[in-house]
Amino acid sequence: MKQFLETFLKGKAGALVIKMRLAPLNGVVMNHKKIRRLMRKFKLVTVIRKANPYRKMAKATQEHRTCPNLLERRFDQGVPEKVLLTDITYLRYGTGQWAYLSCVKDGATKQILAHYLSSTLELSLVKRTLDQLIRRLDGNVHPDAIFHSDQGMHYTHPLTRLLIAKAGFKQSMSRKGNCWDNASMESDLKKDDP
Repeated sequence: MKQFLETFLKGKAGALVIKMRLAPLNGVVMNHKKIRRLMRKFKLVTVIRKANPYRKMAKATQEHRTCPNLLERRFDQGVPEKVLLTDITYLRYGTGQWAYLSCVKDGATKQILAHYLSSTLELSLVKRTLDQLIRRLDGNVHPDAIFHSDQGMHYTHPLTRLLIAKAGFKQSMSRKGNCWDNASMESDLKKDDP
């Protein structure tokens, strides 16, 4: 068993991975706790994966900072152009091709104020949508206007954050992993999806 575990492991598989691979290979059904005991007995240690240096650097520099959730699910505040909701939806077409639609919706009137369709997910997708929104508002930005999005890379990027601040919007973001915080925008964009 020790030789099997040593050759099988090579320091890269833990008890749960070994358990999953033993059954199909040899028909051996063994509890993961027993595998851990055997690994301890034969002094077999799994090498721990190194941390991603880019993720570590991004956390240290706080390049992609998030914003507090200013809306707290109060999407319709009764004043047009005060709450601006945004999201990017993925649209499949043709033979496995993708298009990306970035929209900004008024929380009160439910009207789409700006949209941009692109074949790539580059940062310019959000920038062009913002440019269209600013042209549409023509300098008439509500003094308490809130620009609300999810915590996607496009919205946490320093350039996007700068554009939003220059336009005169307060930036707000959904909490991480909580789709309900941007539900008004998410549901309307995906209503027509197959």
